[in-house]
Amino acid sequence: MENRPGPTGGLRELKKARTRQAISDAAITLFLRHGFDQVPVAEIAAAAEVSKPTLFRYFPTKEDLALHRFADHEGEFARVVRDRPADQAPLTALHRHCSAGLDARDPVTGLNDTPEVLAYLALLYSAPGLVARLAEYTVRDQEALTGALREASSAAPDDLLPRLAAAQIVSVRQVVALANWRKLSDGRSADDVYPEAVAELDQAFGLLGRGLAAHYG
Repeated sequence: MENRPGPTGGLRELKKARTRQAISDAAITLFLRHGFDQVPVAEIAAAAEVSKPTLFRYFPTKEDLALHRFADHEGEFARVVRDRPADQAPLTALHRHCSAGLDARDPVTGLNDTPEVLAYLALLYSAPGLVARLAEYTVRDQEALTGALREASSAAPDDLLPRLAAAQIVSVRQVVALANWRKLSDGRSADDVYPEAVAELDQAFGLLGRGLAAHYG
């Protein structure tokens, strides 16, 4: 007889997901209210009504409590390159993906003017510990994209070009997102900034294209 997961497993996973969400919500609320460095982990655990050991089972570090909302985006550029249509160049696929993010006002683009997102991004950009952890995310993203570009071009293992290209492409997203967020922080609306954001993204990928078109354009 085939073994099937019973309802207990489903309920267990649901309970874990709810606990994780409760911890996350408590942490972000406290961070935004008091500042990242001012909130002890014990206070977050108490607010979420869990023990500290339980909290650390879900989030190994305090920084993870703030940054896990970006977890779905980790390795995203590599997935875009690997999942693109066979007749589409990697740069074209990445450009279209980033443009779609602006259209959707994805928070990762910096072009989202809801108060909660603006406050959350301000938190990430202001806490040294979070800035350092974001740099770790960047390194992993660059490594993943390097692999995808190496596959796309059948580059040799010792070819430096995929790594150079990945570093430039990942940096473009970061620079453009920070510029967008700064404009919104000055009081402008996302709709007002949108045309500039599109133009700047197009300009950035135009610069990338002129340098990388022969290999990934």
